[in-house]
Amino acid sequence: MLLVIDIGNTNTSLGIYDNDDLIKTFSFSSDIKKTDDEYGIMLLAILNHNNLLTKIQGAIVSSVVPQLCEVFKSAILKYLNIEALSLSYKSKLPVKLSLNNNREIGADRIANASAVCLKYKLPAIVIDFGTATTFDIVDENANFIGGIIAPGLKIQANSLSQFTSKLPKLKIEAPKNSIGKDTISAMLSGIVLGHGAMIEGMIKKCEQELGKKATIVATGGYSPVLFEKMDNVLNYIDKDLTLYGLKELYYINKE
Repeated sequence: MLLVIDIGNTNTSLGIYDNDDLIKTFSFSSDIKKTDDEYGIMLLAILNHNNLLTKIQGAIVSSVVPQLCEVFKSAILKYLNIEALSLSYKSKLPVKLSLNNNREIGADRIANASAVCLKYKLPAIVIDFGTATTFDIVDENANFIGGIIAPGLKIQANSLSQFTSKLPKLKIEAPKNSIGKDTISAMLSGIVLGHGAMIEGMIKKCEQELGKKATIVATGGYSPVLFEKMDNVLNYIDKDLTLYGLKELYYINKE
């Protein structure tokens, strides 16, 4: 079995693959203050509780938090006795990185671009609804040509409540109508439906630059919230796309 770990700015996603089947997923907060021992004990507890500890034979880590990548690799080595692979722009990839500075590309975006190349018809655009909302664009020749980074839904909600005295914190969910009848519904309309309108507009602009229609794949924690309000602009919702990409990249790079 394979352990795949995607370390984000806010949360870390962990998946267990049995060959090509994703059999378990877990999520916990990303905390740069925790040591390799703390994360190692957490991994032991998760795997022991699910009777998986002795079955893990390999691991791969991607991280947008550089400090945590080495912490997790150390934890996996100390507590699971496995030397984990780490994903970077230097890894063997099914896509060609065609950006001005490949060093700047987040590992999660590399995993997403690789996954969409292997799983969907090209050209394709992956929209990842995480702390930030990111677009990763792969052209018809499997070139990862660039993307878009915008504030995510939670960032927008927190900013409204932080910088305005009367607006409350709120749970992110899709509103019933565009015209809000109270403060909460008005905020949700602006944040969720406004975000959706931005995405629709940016998809059109990206497709104009590509010169053709693209396959649009949504992933990330907030993708279901947007999917139901996007008027069929999003072709697929694939919440585990990043983990799938990591699994495939492990086998491409393990030698």
